[in-house]
Amino acid sequence: MTQLNGKVALITGAGSGIGRAVAELFAREGARVAVVDLSGERAAETAVAIRESGGESMAIQADVSNSDAVADMVRQTLDKWERIDVLHNNAGISMRETPIEQIDDGLFDRMMAVNVRSVFLGAKHVVPHMKRQGGGVILNTGSTAGIRPKPGACAYAASKGAVIALTKALAVELAPFSIRVVSINPFATDTPMLQAQLRDERDPEGARRLRIEAIPLGRLLTPGDVAQAALYLASDAAAMVTGTAFEIDGGRLI
Repeated sequence: MTQLNGKVALITGAGSGIGRAVAELFAREGARVAVVDLSGERAAETAVAIRESGGESMAIQADVSNSDAVADMVRQTLDKWERIDVLHNNAGISMRETPIEQIDDGLFDRMMAVNVRSVFLGAKHVVPHMKRQGGGVILNTGSTAGIRPKPGACAYAASKGAVIALTKALAVELAPFSIRVVSINPFATDTPMLQAQLRDERDPEGARRLRIEAIPLGRLLTPGDVAQAALYLASDAAAMVTGTAFEIDGGRLI
């Protein structure tokens, strides 16, 4: 039997990278998947790929930093499938290495809006429905940067640290309602976001090599690595896992 058979998953940032890998894996494991992305075109591409592989999906365009948009993506999913078993707040942005005195105020505000407010809003709008249906799972994509920051990324580290703290607070609050909340914390993952970040570096190949050298297992993560962890955490196999900062880092934080 597939691990998510009959469940409904709502995944943000699912047009590419980690989010797309999670959406496609969840669909293969029996979930009906609402694919959310800021780009309606990318959301549609993922949703079509799922359906072409025999899965069930729908595409939703949404700015997850906007409360009305988040409420609407939840409503659309419920209108189609009448429940949401798994919410994966995955959408996020990164930044190039920048000293704090050179970080634009607008960049900091955008980082907090996309990386943190989206998690708050996703939980705010989905929790009432999960309470009524008797439980659910909320996965939040954090980062090892929220646990062990590196120089030059203080805005990003602050946002991911907030995701981890918010996850723990929600886990305690929602446990009486059988709602589990876990933060997934990857290190460098070979996604379009990382590739764009590396292109901004003075020495892209050197920057890539340094990231690999920081990983004891000797390679960058793939989106599939993170998706497999998300599958476990969303499944009944992780029934007693909540409030955890779940590291997927090849040993980076040892």
